[in-house]
Amino acid sequence: MKRLALLPLTLLLGISVQTSQAQSPTRTVNIGLGYNPDVQFTPFYVADKLGYFAAEGLKVNYQHGYVNQLLPLLLQGKLDFVVGDPEDAIFAKNQGADVKYIMTMYQKNPVTVFSLKPLNGIASLKGKTVGIPGPYGSSYHAIQALLDSAKLTEGKDIKLSTIGFTQQDAVRAGRVDAAVGYLNNDVVLLGQSVGQKVYTLDISDAYPMVGVGLIASGKSLTGDLAAKVVRASQRGLKFTVADPARAFKLAQPVFGKAGTLEILKASTPLMTSAYTQANGIGASSPAAWTKAVAALVKQGNLPAGAKATDYYTNSFISKTLK
Repeated sequence: MKRLALLPLTLLLGISVQTSQAQSPTRTVNIGLGYNPDVQFTPFYVADKLGYFAAEGLKVNYQHGYVNQLLPLLLQGKLDFVVGDPEDAIFAKNQGADVKYIMTMYQKNPVTVFSLKPLNGIASLKGKTVGIPGPYGSSYHAIQALLDSAKLTEGKDIKLSTIGFTQQDAVRAGRVDAAVGYLNNDVVLLGQSVGQKVYTLDISDAYPMVGVGLIASGKSLTGDLAAKVVRASQRGLKFTVADPARAFKLAQPVFGKAGTLEILKASTPLMTSAYTQANGIGASSPAAWTKAVAALVKQGNLPAGAKATDYYTNSFISKTLK
C-alpha cells in the first residue's frame, strides 16, 4: 500500500500535526481491516497519516481481507489487532479463541431495514420479503432480534431472502420489498441513485449493539501495546468527527473510489454518543452490550451463562479523549 509523505500532504491541507513526543517508530503493529480499503476505515488511515501511531512509538501496517480470514491470522500472531463487528469477537471467544473487543468505532450499529415504500414499524413488513446478505453477521442477528421483539416468525410472518451484498439493486428493482443494510452506506447511495426518500426502521431498541471496532488477541493485551494502539485510534476518530472533509482528503489516497464524503459524513454521527462524552471516544456502552448479548442468548447463539464482560473491555480507553 502506498503512503504519501506526511509533511507535504499535511502542509497542502493546512493541517497542523501535534504530537506529544518527537520520536521515531520503534515497533511495528499489524492491524487487519475488513474487506478492501474503504472510506469506512478513515479514522484508522487518518491516525497513520497524521502520525498518531508514530507518537506512540509505533509503525502501523494495515492488512485488508475478510474477517474470517483475518481472525485466524490474529490468533496465529501474524496480526496484532483486527477491526471487525462485535459479533466476530463474541463468536470467536465462544469457540475458545483468546480475543477481546477493546474499542468501538460506531457507538450505534448502523444496520437498518430500508425500503422505497413507507415503513410503519416492523409489523408493516408482515407477509413481505426482506433481503439479507446471508444468515450471518451483525445484520442477520439484528433482524432476528427485531422479529423477536415484534413476536414475528421468520418464514411464517416474514420471508428472509439471501441476496448477498446486492441490497440496493434488489430494493431498487423491486425483487424484495425491503432489505437489511447500512444507514451510512446503502441508504445514502440508494437515495442518491433514485432521487427519492429511502424509508428505514430503527433496530437499536431491539438490538442496541455497538458497531465495528478493534478486536485484540490475548497476547496483544499484555504490556502497553493495546493502550497505545487504542489511544492513536481514538485520536483518529476524534479528528474524523471534528473535520470529516479534511479526514476524507487525508484518507482518500488509500481507499480511492471506495466511498464518498457523503458516506463519511453519514458515518461520523455514529462515532459519538452521550456515553463517549463522559467516558472517552471509542468506549463501549455496557448497557448496549448487556442487552445485545441477552438477545444473542435468546436466539440460542450463546450459552445461557454468557456475560457481556466476557467479550469486551473499556480498560484501554483514554477518558480524556472525547
